[in-house]
Amino acid sequence: MNSYVSAVLNDLKTRYHWEKEFLQAAEEVLDSLTPIVEREPKYKAHKILERIVEPERTVMFRVPWMDDKGEFQINRAYRVQFNSAIGPYKGGIRFHPNVTLSTLKFLGFEQIFKNSLTGLPMGGGKGGSDFNPNGKSDGEVMRFCQSFMTELFRHIGPDTDVPAGDIGVGGREVGYMFGQYKRLANEFTGVLTGKGLNWGGSLVRPEATGFGVVYFAEEMLKSKGDSMKGKKVAISGFGNVSWGAVTKANDLGAKVVTISGPDGYVYDKDGVSGEKIGYMLEMRASGRDKVEDYAKKFKGVEFHAGKRPWEVAVDVALPCAIQNEMDGKDAETLLKNGCKVVVEGSNMSSTLDAVKLFVEKKILYAPGKASNAGGVATSGLEMSQNSMRLGWTREEVDQKLRNIMIGIHNSCVTAAKEYGFEGNYVIGANIAGFKKVANAMVEQGLV
Repeated sequence: MNSYVSAVLNDLKTRYHWEKEFLQAAEEVLDSLTPIVEREPKYKAHKILERIVEPERTVMFRVPWMDDKGEFQINRAYRVQFNSAIGPYKGGIRFHPNVTLSTLKFLGFEQIFKNSLTGLPMGGGKGGSDFNPNGKSDGEVMRFCQSFMTELFRHIGPDTDVPAGDIGVGGREVGYMFGQYKRLANEFTGVLTGKGLNWGGSLVRPEATGFGVVYFAEEMLKSKGDSMKGKKVAISGFGNVSWGAVTKANDLGAKVVTISGPDGYVYDKDGVSGEKIGYMLEMRASGRDKVEDYAKKFKGVEFHAGKRPWEVAVDVALPCAIQNEMDGKDAETLLKNGCKVVVEGSNMSSTLDAVKLFVEKKILYAPGKASNAGGVATSGLEMSQNSMRLGWTREEVDQKLRNIMIGIHNSCVTAAKEYGFEGNYVIGANIAGFKKVANAMVEQGLV
């Protein structure tokens, strides 16, 4: 880390010392940018690092709504519009009781580089609320979403900011928000992605992030003359990302032996396949968050309460649940048990200690900004379909998604090699994503 990069990071740590998630994301990215910053003095001259770590706009607001008992409820909500150098802000909305401004800043910051890597014209942003949809009735969720959008609608638009779903925001929530936006703005536009298929949604979108993760893992293995076929895989989570990853891993001939939830993980020696994949969707749709139910339903499945799946001996690990779900100790255990590939499905799945270990041991490790970009890439494809007033087939969308993931993989490999870090996907992803955005910022002047 050179003096310029170090000064920017130290300034961030002083001004935002309480924003731990954002500072972690910033340190991981900025540390990787030393080679390109030293080679290209224009970035320092234009103070690109100082500008790129600050959101262009942050909107904070309260969300008042009424529960089924007629009582007033208040939640906090945010939209972080981080960078629009290469296109309108694009990023999900997260409803989770642990949502804070720090969480959304880290997610929005990561989104800048992730969206850049897709090759699509999308800037970076993120939003959400500390509202918890679990255990709420449809009526309560609808009233909350309508109140949330009543404020947010004035700050978004198809050419300004296009939100999507994220943790806690699925098709139901997107539908309620879209309906309220349409009512208030008096227009039917592609202002949200992850919409229902009957009103502008794209095929493959729900499973796209998981599909993309596995496509990326396949490309990494291909670079070593290998493939996913026959690999034993550990996956965390059981939501859309995990479901998509399990599905595509099976398609490519791998065996998935774990999924997880807040209560622990299950080990299925026979593999999560067939009707078991369908049951993951059933669990998700019912609002249940306990994977112990899976162990009770299928014979021969072990449930490990309060534990993570990274203690299982596997060839490939795909963390697909939430940020920092894999720490240094988990990384050590995986490596000790022979894991050779770690590909992130969640955003910033690994702590800095874990990332450092993966890089030092030179295993195939991909950061989420590269490997989980399939979701936002397919959101971009949904935006294109909305703009052209048409719909592509499932096969067309899936092929476009695969091509995008191949392109992201190649960009990471090329950038890492160009700057003297061949095989380092962290540096490759960060430099490749940064370069496009930074050059656009230089060309557009001091804005």
